[in-house]
Amino acid sequence: MINIKFSGLKGQALEIKKEDIPSIKKFKDVIPDQYFKSNTIISLRYLLQTALIQSLVVAIGLSIPFTPNMIPVWIIYSLLSGTTAMGFWVIAHECGHGAFSKNKTLETITGYLLHSLLLVPYFSWQRSHAVHHRFTNNITNGETHVPLVIKGNGITEKLGGEKELHFSNSIGKKNYGILQLVLHLIFGWPAYLLTGSTGGVKYGTSNHFWPIKPFSKALWPSIWTKKVWISDIGVALTLLSVFYFIFNFGLYPVLAMYIGPLLVVNSWLVVYTWLHHTDSDVPHFSNKDFSFIRGAFLSIDRPYGKILNFLHHNIGSSHVVHHVCPTIPHYHAKKATVLIKKAFKKAYLFNPDPIPKALWNIACNCVAVRSDIIEGRYIWQSSYNKR
Repeated sequence: MINIKFSGLKGQALEIKKEDIPSIKKFKDVIPDQYFKSNTIISLRYLLQTALIQSLVVAIGLSIPFTPNMIPVWIIYSLLSGTTAMGFWVIAHECGHGAFSKNKTLETITGYLLHSLLLVPYFSWQRSHAVHHRFTNNITNGETHVPLVIKGNGITEKLGGEKELHFSNSIGKKNYGILQLVLHLIFGWPAYLLTGSTGGVKYGTSNHFWPIKPFSKALWPSIWTKKVWISDIGVALTLLSVFYFIFNFGLYPVLAMYIGPLLVVNSWLVVYTWLHHTDSDVPHFSNKDFSFIRGAFLSIDRPYGKILNFLHHNIGSSHVVHHVCPTIPHYHAKKATVLIKKAFKKAYLFNPDPIPKALWNIACNCVAVRSDIIEGRYIWQSSYNKR
């Protein structure tokens, strides 16, 4: 018996049939040609926008005393600074997709610098993220947020769903939800970079900094091994700079001005990837029944509000368009979303649930998936029921 806790989608994703999903050609026919093209000047303008906002926030931070009694204020500052700095992550993300500029040298340098400053190995992430896009919601070949499976049918499925459901039920849904929020939002991103946590079993225990044994090499074919090492240089230089500032100005200022906000940036990153590829009534598919366009249309747009959309360049409100065609710049993706929402009403997924409610639903109810035999679908179960 499949036990589903429906979200604000109200089961829409489970009702989508193959014929409801457009082809790539139909998708592109709906969107004007100019939306597929990046403009270097416009992209640089958005980078400047984020830089100016972050400069203002940093100026505010430098006016706050670095004293223990100001720790509550510094916590608030980290939330603010990390939220505004997430705009840099989104722009670096666009560089990795080739959506920033036709000048590929400028694009690569920009993405490499921005991601290195955020301790992200640029080329390593570019490769694993491309795999994530290619196999979104694929139960066997997917990368990131691949669910545990109950009594799987394939050798590359991520088994262990029964054990996880029993664990969830034994500690209670509320405690399980709290635990998942802590594990995902605080430890999720470094765990993924270092061990491939939540990635598909096909790629093994991968490491975004060390592409060879003892870690799996499955994610890093051919030239990508060299690119991982190149990525490490940027991260290493940033870490050396951090240690320089600690040595010269002390640990507390660096914690307050850099490390605290960076943890918030990482949390935002997990929020976006988790929320836009996981929902209690959004299925995963077997490799046999999966297609790129089908997986892309399983992405979910959500309501972040005008301020967050402004700061984060609409990454959360135009994610479906981004997954179907990641080379569309964010400043065109918002307009393209309006068009595909109208053209493909049955296939387009928008969950109106407020973000905190959506996070809580996913943390509590997206425990493990079970095959329901229909079109190779794998459906989330929120409790353990023998069948």
